[in-house]
Amino acid sequence: MACAQDVAFDVNLIEDGGLAGWAPLGSRTTLSVHVDVEQDPTMLPDVGRERERIRPSGRYVLATRRDEEEDGLQHAVPAGALVPRVTYRVVGWVGVQGGGSGGAAAAGGDGSHHAVRVGLRVDDGGDERCRWIDCGAACTDAAGGWAEINGAFRLRAPCLRVAAVHVHGAPAGVDVKVMDLQVFATDRKARFRHLKEETDKVRKRDVVLKFGGAAGAAAAAASMSDASIRVVQLENRFPFGSCINKTAIQDPKFVDFFTDNFDWAVFENELKWYSTEPRRGQINYRDADELLEFCGRHGKPARGHCIFWAVDSNVQQWVKDLGRGDLMSAVQGRLRGLLSRYRGRFRHYDVNNEMLHGRFYRDRLGDGVAALMFREAARLDPRAQLFVNDYNVLRANDPNATPEKYVELVAALRRGGAPVAGIGAQGHMDNPVVGQVIRAALDKMATAGLPIWITELDVSEPDVHLRADDLEVVLREAYAHPAVRGAMLWGFMQGHMWRQDAYLVDADGTVNEAGQRFIDLRREWRSDARGTVDADGHFRFRGFHGTYVAQVTTAAGEMLKTFTVEEGDTSLELDMEI
Repeated sequence: MACAQDVAFDVNLIEDGGLAGWAPLGSRTTLSVHVDVEQDPTMLPDVGRERERIRPSGRYVLATRRDEEEDGLQHAVPAGALVPRVTYRVVGWVGVQGGGSGGAAAAGGDGSHHAVRVGLRVDDGGDERCRWIDCGAACTDAAGGWAEINGAFRLRAPCLRVAAVHVHGAPAGVDVKVMDLQVFATDRKARFRHLKEETDKVRKRDVVLKFGGAAGAAAAAASMSDASIRVVQLENRFPFGSCINKTAIQDPKFVDFFTDNFDWAVFENELKWYSTEPRRGQINYRDADELLEFCGRHGKPARGHCIFWAVDSNVQQWVKDLGRGDLMSAVQGRLRGLLSRYRGRFRHYDVNNEMLHGRFYRDRLGDGVAALMFREAARLDPRAQLFVNDYNVLRANDPNATPEKYVELVAALRRGGAPVAGIGAQGHMDNPVVGQVIRAALDKMATAGLPIWITELDVSEPDVHLRADDLEVVLREAYAHPAVRGAMLWGFMQGHMWRQDAYLVDADGTVNEAGQRFIDLRREWRSDARGTVDADGHFRFRGFHGTYVAQVTTAAGEMLKTFTVEEGDTSLELDMEI
């Protein structure tokens, strides 16, 4: 079996010209090659490899006469070219048009949108002859435009016979087209080297500690010359947190790891409406109060998750049974009860969770109710930052949750007067995780001009080594992106997590490889500088943003000085009184 070191990174495994290598999917499907003459392909976004950008050519393959959603087109991938445990990217552009037997002439459509999916069919010797691996999806405009595919896959076992990329998914009768699709292995180490350079630019600053004091204190500066100094970072401006729950905080091993390795907390379920008022009028904040007291005792700020939940299946039945007027009264009561009780105690609130995937309150009370929730929350607790929060926006596999749709949602809320202060990207990740996919999503969300938090991060992967690798990918991408301001894990300990195969700490308290990777990254992102004060009374270092203590040792003794390194493009000069 080929080893990872034998992989040729960034080499397209399905490169062809025109129809070469493509075959129809479906008994009547026909393929043809076309050139897009109506849309300048240079106006499409490039998709990125590590070493180059892929520019759209304008030449595409069109699949017509599709009778089923599974119909479309396929391209074989050499079986021996796919190496287990290596992450492969799938990039290119897909689209739909008109539909039916009219082929390209039927372009124009009715302005509707359809999901086009890309996947891999493999025979890996499992119980079933062939297995389907999801490789990404895009929401496409029936008017004939293009959407970017930016997906990934990874094999667990060798592909024994045949592997083929499939493009399909739009409704029967809708033509599907694909342009410049490429499949290639990703070089994770090369990506990490690039991210370390980006992190240095985004999270660090040059600092000069001046022990001479104000002008004219040359004698004081001279007395400090050659003094030894150690600068230790106490707190990083980029916080990491975890969800907690009432059961987990009874486990001493959970508490020890949480207090040692996390800066913030978020409650898993205890603040949700169905937890605080499972039956109408029977309100109980006891569990939330207990968790908030725990956070206060350990000095951990908390996010408020969540005031409302937009998905029908997560709305308690008594709320669903209310008529319009009673429902609006209940919404107002929930806002007053929660926000007044905890005024000033939660730094953030997820106001109406997962609006890209649910519309319960908007369908029952009108689209304006979402902005009203934000306005009322801001009035009741002006100090809290109010967030949207949703899943799959980092994964490029959910047409309902594209970054573009998320930005549109935020814009619509703001037009309604909603004081949206931040964007929450949940980060429930399945394998494999690709840094460039995450970066592309973050870049698009950043166009809203708001801080982004990774709010519910977990990486589900049975192989703990790959889990560690995938977790490192997400964390490095988040930490290197200037719009991301913090990351919250959705738990970390076996037995105290929602998702399986995502834990960093075993049930007995043993830190596994993924947990050690997390600890190592946190250590990497904390500055510790040593040296001597120069003849001018200065000490220079480059450090991460945050708070510090300087331990200075001279012949006269030892002193401690605290200071803060804020963000900035220029060197920070700090006068240290002596």
